[in-house]
Amino acid sequence: MSVYEDLPVYKKAQDMAVYFEKVVKHFDKYNKYTFGHEYRMLAHRIVILIAKANTRQQRRESLVEALDKLEELKIILRLGKESRVFNSFNSFEFATKSVIEVSKQCEGWLKSLNS
Repeated sequence: MSVYEDLPVYKKAQDMAVYFEKVVKHFDKYNKYTFGHEYRMLAHRIVILIAKANTRQQRRESLVEALDKLEELKIILRLGKESRVFNSFNSFEFATKSVIEVSKQCEGWLKSLNS
Protein backbone atom coordinates (compact mmCIF):
# COMPACT_ATOMS: atom_id res chain seq x y z
CA MET A 1 0.00 0.00 0.00
CA SER A 2 1.26 3.47 -0.86
CA VAL A 3 1.67 6.19 1.74
CA TYR A 4 -0.97 8.46 0.21
CA GLU A 5 -3.75 5.85 0.17
CA ASP A 6 -4.57 6.57 3.82
CA LEU A 7 -4.98 10.30 3.24
CA PRO A 8 -8.62 11.41 3.56
CA VAL A 9 -8.15 13.92 0.70
CA TYR A 10 -6.76 11.19 -1.55
CA LYS A 11 -9.68 8.90 -0.75
CA LYS A 12 -12.17 11.71 -1.44
CA ALA A 13 -10.45 12.58 -4.74
CA GLN A 14 -10.46 8.91 -5.71
CA ASP A 15 -14.20 8.69 -4.95
CA MET A 16 -14.77 11.83 -7.01
CA ALA A 17 -12.88 10.38 -9.99
CA VAL A 18 -14.82 7.10 -9.78
CA TYR A 19 -18.08 9.06 -9.63
CA PHE A 20 -17.17 10.92 -12.83
CA GLU A 21 -16.39 7.58 -14.52
CA LYS A 22 -19.87 6.35 -13.61
CA VAL A 23 -21.88 9.49 -14.37
CA VAL A 24 -20.26 10.09 -17.77
CA LYS A 25 -21.51 6.69 -18.95
CA HIS A 26 -25.03 8.17 -18.91
CA PHE A 27 -24.22 11.24 -21.02
CA ASP A 28 -25.37 11.31 -24.61
CA LYS A 29 -22.71 10.45 -27.19
CA TYR A 30 -21.67 14.02 -27.98
CA ASN A 31 -21.33 15.09 -24.34
CA LYS A 32 -19.62 11.86 -23.36
CA TYR A 33 -16.74 12.77 -25.66
CA THR A 34 -16.66 16.51 -24.92
CA PHE A 35 -17.66 17.32 -21.35
CA GLY A 36 -17.23 13.75 -20.17
CA HIS A 37 -13.67 13.55 -21.39
CA GLU A 38 -12.79 16.81 -19.62
CA TYR A 39 -14.40 15.72 -16.35
CA ARG A 40 -12.64 12.38 -16.37
CA MET A 41 -9.19 13.70 -17.32
CA LEU A 42 -9.27 16.53 -14.78
CA ALA A 43 -10.44 14.17 -12.02
CA HIS A 44 -7.64 11.73 -12.87
CA ARG A 45 -5.05 14.52 -12.84
CA ILE A 46 -6.28 15.77 -9.46
CA VAL A 47 -5.91 12.31 -7.89
CA ILE A 48 -2.36 12.04 -9.27
CA LEU A 49 -1.39 15.51 -8.01
CA ILE A 50 -2.69 14.74 -4.51
CA ALA A 51 -0.69 11.51 -4.46
CA LYS A 52 2.41 13.43 -5.60
CA ALA A 53 1.85 16.09 -2.96
CA ASN A 54 2.20 13.45 -0.27
CA THR A 55 5.39 11.93 -1.63
CA ARG A 56 7.34 14.80 -3.19
CA GLN A 57 9.52 17.65 -2.13
CA GLN A 58 7.37 19.96 -4.26
CA ARG A 59 4.33 19.44 -2.08
CA ARG A 60 3.21 23.06 -2.27
CA GLU A 61 3.49 23.15 -6.09
CA SER A 62 1.50 19.92 -6.45
CA LEU A 63 -1.25 21.23 -4.17
CA VAL A 64 -1.42 24.57 -5.98
CA GLU A 65 -1.71 22.74 -9.30
CA ALA A 66 -4.39 20.43 -7.87
CA LEU A 67 -6.35 23.48 -6.72
CA ASP A 68 -6.02 25.01 -10.19
CA LYS A 69 -7.37 21.80 -11.76
CA LEU A 70 -10.21 21.72 -9.23
CA GLU A 71 -11.15 25.28 -10.20
CA GLU A 72 -11.13 24.28 -13.89
CA LEU A 73 -13.37 21.36 -13.03
CA LYS A 74 -15.83 23.65 -11.19
CA ILE A 75 -16.04 25.92 -14.23
CA ILE A 76 -16.59 23.04 -16.65
CA LEU A 77 -19.21 21.57 -14.30
CA ARG A 78 -21.14 24.85 -14.44
CA LEU A 79 -20.88 24.86 -18.23
CA GLY A 80 -22.16 21.29 -18.27
CA LYS A 81 -25.08 22.23 -16.07
CA GLU A 82 -26.01 25.11 -18.36
CA SER A 83 -25.68 22.81 -21.39
CA ARG A 84 -27.88 20.20 -19.70
CA VAL A 85 -25.23 17.51 -19.85
CA PHE A 86 -26.31 15.81 -16.62
CA ASN A 87 -29.32 13.49 -16.62
CA SER A 88 -30.49 14.94 -13.30
CA PHE A 89 -29.78 17.87 -11.05
CA ASN A 90 -28.81 15.38 -8.32
CA SER A 91 -25.92 14.10 -10.46
CA PHE A 92 -24.65 17.63 -11.00
CA GLU A 93 -25.11 18.52 -7.34
CA PHE A 94 -23.23 15.44 -6.10
CA ALA A 95 -20.37 16.08 -8.54
CA THR A 96 -20.13 19.72 -7.46
CA LYS A 97 -20.18 18.86 -3.75
CA SER A 98 -17.41 16.30 -4.29
CA VAL A 99 -15.22 18.84 -6.07
CA ILE A 100 -15.83 21.46 -3.37
CA GLU A 101 -14.99 18.98 -0.60
CA VAL A 102 -11.71 17.96 -2.25
CA SER A 103 -10.90 21.66 -2.79
CA LYS A 104 -11.48 22.49 0.87
CA GLN A 105 -9.26 19.62 1.98
CA CYS A 106 -6.47 20.68 -0.40
CA GLU A 107 -6.78 24.30 0.77
CA GLY A 108 -6.54 23.17 4.38
CA TRP A 109 -3.46 21.08 3.63
CA LEU A 110 -1.85 24.00 1.79
CA LYS A 111 -2.69 26.35 4.66
CA SER A 112 -1.06 23.95 7.14
CA LEU A 113 2.13 24.03 5.06
CA ASN A 114 2.20 27.82 5.28
CA SER A 115 1.93 27.76 9.07
